[in-house]
Amino acid sequence: MKAYVLEKVGQLTYKDVPNPQLQEDEVLVEVVNAGICGSDIPRIFKTGTYHFPTIPGHEFAGIVRQAAGEENKHLVGKKVGVFPLIPCMKCEPCNGKAYEMCRSYNYLGSRTDGGFAEYVAVPVWNLIALPSGVSFEDAAMLEPACVALHAIRQADMSHVRSAVVYGCGTIGTLVLQWLTAMGVENLYAVGTRTEQQDLVAGVAKCMFCNCREENPADFIKEQTQDAGVDIVFECVGVNESINNAVSLVRAGGQVVLVGNPAGDIGFDKQIYWKILRQQLKIYGTWNSSFTKEEEDDWHQAVKAIQAGKIRPSAQITQRFSFDRLHDGLEVMRDKAVFTNKVMIGRKVP
Repeated sequence: MKAYVLEKVGQLTYKDVPNPQLQEDEVLVEVVNAGICGSDIPRIFKTGTYHFPTIPGHEFAGIVRQAAGEENKHLVGKKVGVFPLIPCMKCEPCNGKAYEMCRSYNYLGSRTDGGFAEYVAVPVWNLIALPSGVSFEDAAMLEPACVALHAIRQADMSHVRSAVVYGCGTIGTLVLQWLTAMGVENLYAVGTRTEQQDLVAGVAKCMFCNCREENPADFIKEQTQDAGVDIVFECVGVNESINNAVSLVRAGGQVVLVGNPAGDIGFDKQIYWKILRQQLKIYGTWNSSFTKEEEDDWHQAVKAIQAGKIRPSAQITQRFSFDRLHDGLEVMRDKAVFTNKVMIGRKVP
């Protein structure tokens, strides 16, 4: 099969490699679409993976082509999405079905071979069936869509009437989609460029603040008569945006920290005082819930996509054929080019 093999930092080679050898309770998934995650850029070009060689790619969907055991033969030909985290099933979080917090997990695309390949060996447990109305492109975006939903579900949304999403990358825009679907009445987005504003306008019902042109604190004060919003989702992960995000929330409000940190994080003194004196609730979030039950993030996301409540694929800004992954990576590295989600795909019979 053809695959993109990360042989060392900065050396991603498109070449022929043997098909994966299936272990017990694994199936062979033929990849139809795969998304490039923002984390793939440092993984490929800066930090590397946990070992070399590795096939990156953790956002993908496809068709089951082979099954290792007779009991799984019925899956052959099924269209599937893939939860990329492979839990150990032994640690304390796993015992509580909090698999996203597993202490000894494997991971498709970083710790073991992933979706930038024609075929991937995937544990049966990690599959989610795709019903009609859910495209392969939407399914390849299930992972970030569920990360966004998981972030929202950390908070108490029962009395939320106003919200800010600070950062309009892939995850932030998906948070906006979910909040719109949930009917949040007063929704605001903070971004950095007009292209983000145009994209957000097509998928969410909100007002947009370009923080390069307007101070977000002044914007929110004006919109809320100086009260602040009920909840802020920080989706950037840098000091300035985290401190700004806290400044936008009302007394007794909530802040959900979503963005992966780019470096050390510290609160300004006056922001820390606000957390204390206004008794803010600060939540962390990580990955998404996948328990094989109807109420987990992945099953809820599939239902929402099928019902047309969210449209992850509407955030795709560039599409490339499977053999042009390098072009997709370079587009994402070129900060002058606007991207939200870059997708590669291939036609299969």
